Amino acid sequence: MELGIRGKVAMVAAGSKGLGRAAALALAAEGCAVSVCGRSEASLAAVKAELEALGVPALTVAADVAKAEDLARWHQATEAALGPVQILVTNTGGPRAAGSADLSDSDWAAGVESTLMNVVRLSRLVLPGMRAARWGRIVHITSLVAKQPTPLLTISSTLRAGLSGFTRTLALETAADGITVNALLPGHVMTDRQVHLAELRSAAEGISMDEYYARTAAAIPAGRLGDPQEVGAVIAFLCGSPASYLTGQSLLVDGGLVQGTF
Repeated sequence: MELGIRGKVAMVAAGSKGLGRAAALALAAEGCAVSVCGRSEASLAAVKAELEALGVPALTVAADVAKAEDLARWHQATEAALGPVQILVTNTGGPRAAGSADLSDSDWAAGVESTLMNVVRLSRLVLPGMRAARWGRIVHITSLVAKQPTPLLTISSTLRAGLSGFTRTLALETAADGITVNALLPGHVMTDRQVHLAELRSAAEGISMDEYYARTAAAIPAGRLGDPQEVGAVIAFLCGSPASYLTGQSLLVDGGLVQGTF
């Protein structure tokens, strides 16, 4: 399928690893110029080489998505190097994993900055240009815990549900301007974050990592954990012209794990 986004300028937050990297590579494969931010210089250098190998302009900027000044600097650098931003993919590694009794006020404050406010700030930065062009795509990478909360991910469960609300309200505000806003809710996908959570859960239950992964896969109707590229492909579709009538949605990509009707 031709997605009609060749030459578009895309920003992908936390795009040097995991789902962000998968999104960046999927958009580059469709011909987008891609700007990625991340905290690891080594990972940024590696993903830049991968993007350039796909024959597209690429920019990488060291930035922490929890810091407003870093996001503003990244956005400014992107527009200076590549042009007006037409696609935004927000993403973050996730807040501290713990039950509510073990979370301090500072844990919650850090979670709000890294999981919620980065999305609000990035959206605010790119929307004026998208409105002027009367075309734009915003995709928020969140998590299935927005629909199926879990006690280990108390902060994430709370804030991801809030992001679904933000996604819907922002979509209502921008649809008439030719902009779509959607959230993508991945399930168990093999990333560094998945490994970290597997370590915590297997240790708490006194089982091996292999046992944890086997049990997790057995609970998924698809019978396996996801691959980041599968998530990246869905993000690219949501950013494409064929998805121009799809907005305000929180779309699960979880192998059928969350089985509620809505």
